Amino acid sequence: MSSMVSMMVSLICIALAWWSLQSVKFDLWIKNPKGGQGRLLHLFLAVVLGRLVAGFLLDYISWSQLLRYMFVE
Repeated sequence: MSSMVSMMVSLICIALAWWSLQSVKFDLWIKNPKGGQGRLLHLFLAVVLGRLVAGFLLDYISWSQLLRYMFVE
């Protein structure tokens, strides 16, 4: 079950990163942002950013579940 949750959280975070990167003006840094290389860079940035956010969220969830063991005697 946890692997399915991890996959879903990762995909949702990657989709949110893709959506949020739509507002970035890549034409300031890239010659042809609508070309294949520009779109591939956009995809890579979305995957990296989404995976970092998903990793943080999944770590936070696992840490919060471990808190209950702090108070067990």
